[in-house]
Amino acid sequence: MEAVEQIRRFAEFVQLHHHTELLEKISKGEEFLTIDFAELSKFDPDLANALLDQPEEVIKAAELSIHEFDLPTKVKDFRVRFYNLPESQWIMVRDIRSEHIGKIVATEGIVRQKSDVRPQVTSARFECPSCGNILSVLQLDIKFKEPSRCGCGRKGKFKLLSKELVDAQRIVLEEAPDELEGGEQPKRMDIFLKKDLVSPLSDKKSNPGTKIIVNGIVKEVPITLREGGQSIRFDLMIEANYLEAIEEDYADILVTPEEETKIKELAADPQGFQKLTTSLAPSIYGHDRVKEAILLQLVGGVAKMRDDGVRTRGDLHILLIGDPGAGKSQMLKRARIVAPKARYVSGKGASGAGLTAAVVRDEFLKGWALEAGALVLANKGFVMIDELDKMSKEDRSAMHEALEQQTVTISKANIQATLRAETTVLAAANPKLGRFDPYDIIAKQIDLPPTLINRFDLIFPIKDLPDTKHDEKMASFILELHKNASRGEAIVSTDLLRKFIAYARKNIKPQLTDSAIEAIKEYYVSMRNSGSEEGGIKPIPITARQLEAIVRLAEANAKLRLSNSVVKKDAQRAIELVDYCLMQIGLDKETGKIDIDRISGGIPASQRTKIITVKEIIADLEGQYGKTIPIDSVVKEGEARDLNAEQVEDAIEKLKRSGDIFEPRKGHIQRI
Repeated sequence: MEAVEQIRRFAEFVQLHHHTELLEKISKGEEFLTIDFAELSKFDPDLANALLDQPEEVIKAAELSIHEFDLPTKVKDFRVRFYNLPESQWIMVRDIRSEHIGKIVATEGIVRQKSDVRPQVTSARFECPSCGNILSVLQLDIKFKEPSRCGCGRKGKFKLLSKELVDAQRIVLEEAPDELEGGEQPKRMDIFLKKDLVSPLSDKKSNPGTKIIVNGIVKEVPITLREGGQSIRFDLMIEANYLEAIEEDYADILVTPEEETKIKELAADPQGFQKLTTSLAPSIYGHDRVKEAILLQLVGGVAKMRDDGVRTRGDLHILLIGDPGAGKSQMLKRARIVAPKARYVSGKGASGAGLTAAVVRDEFLKGWALEAGALVLANKGFVMIDELDKMSKEDRSAMHEALEQQTVTISKANIQATLRAETTVLAAANPKLGRFDPYDIIAKQIDLPPTLINRFDLIFPIKDLPDTKHDEKMASFILELHKNASRGEAIVSTDLLRKFIAYARKNIKPQLTDSAIEAIKEYYVSMRNSGSEEGGIKPIPITARQLEAIVRLAEANAKLRLSNSVVKKDAQRAIELVDYCLMQIGLDKETGKIDIDRISGGIPASQRTKIITVKEIIADLEGQYGKTIPIDSVVKEGEARDLNAEQVEDAIEKLKRSGDIFEPRKGHIQRI
């Protein structure tokens, strides 16, 4: 098909299908038009085939056809973009070969790196000083080209009159891991973006971490050798024609009016909360409280920015600690499917840099570039961290800032940057000895630093204890699932559940009512002052961190009802959840009271009281025995103060470990 014929056919096609859209775009000042390939194929199959074989010429013809129209304003450089390419053009990055050079292909992957936007010359005009002739040179290569000779015979030394610049940017696209075979490493490809693809509006689509579809023309890039001259090997890159983000955050998920009606019906249904909880993980038996908490975590609380610049997070972090085989990882995997923009990482396979950010060499702009890690890539999304206890100490410490402040600060090479990491974390870990010891303090059994544990709003111990009735039901449930896979169908479909979560997160910003504030305050104050012990230390049952957790949970409850006010009912449900967690973890067996130090400190208040009593005994006996005190005397004195020999010896052992006392000779102790 001749070029003139192609221009004419395109003009007909645009006239028929896109005329009003074209006029709208030009009135808005947008200089591009997107065309559905399937529509073009229906209109003229020959033209569509020509586009696949010689994309450069056909796209140029399509752009020239726009000038045939009588437009309100003159457009100089109009772009035509094609989407919905046929399946034959879908090629994975690893399968792009030399035969694809010059062809249009569609590929998808995750953006890993992104350079700055820089201007690039497309054409330059030169004047010949001898005869005044004006020569125009198209700049298609990487190297700036001058005219070699003029019609009058002059060679070289031409005067540059003007040059046309367009904005250009390079991104690195990496294959999505879910499409790879076992041991394959994801391959990368450079994508070149120009003009409206780098406008501030479409810039968000290509942020690192976003999953995108790219349609573009494969080009070869000459490699220059160090010695000068050109290598026989070439690099490949794709010059993008169309770009579309597919894994967006919840704000970009489209909800149709029919789905919105369904969502509102579900929120109004008295059994709605129950239905949503059951649908969250229908193939996992029991653990209703955990499912409830994860559902509340998915909708999240409300982030608040105060006038003094302090930001309070609205994201809930949950930690599941439990016996092996209790279904923790299954829950994490399922939550990942339901949650929009979610990432899954596992302990041993994650490093501190991989979770936060790493500084790498940038080949394109020659220097250093930031490569974002999982917590930053999932900004406004979710990160599921499995096997948290298997991570190394240094790597775990990288998470502290991301969990509470929700930023990642990096100072490496010559880069000082603060990245946003407004991410919700759902983590799972095993107890230190592989299984729970029901009689020991939880904090001792979790191999995590108290500072990190403290940052989780809810901590669920998932215990696997034998119980005939429960075991029978669970076995029937699992075996039934194996027999009939469709038994695990959810009442609310996964798609609707995703849309429900996205809708609630985007549109609902609930505020606390007085009745809810009163209920939360009453619970907090009564809990703080419940554990008054005569003499010794009061256990601290709850801290301000748990208070904030209750507020976030109450807001999440209101979001599930699609209500803009947090009422007493929401506050009570939040209190129940926090209370349940504290009762499971923070209960001190000796006193029967809840003690937050069991979770975050490692030494409960009842034990601290004994240690202080033994310290007092040692101080009193110093006056009697001098510096060195026999242990027997300390035990005898302890019995007089209601401490048995075992408790006294235990306290002495702890004081020795902390370096308060030492044993100068057997059976005697001395203060340091």
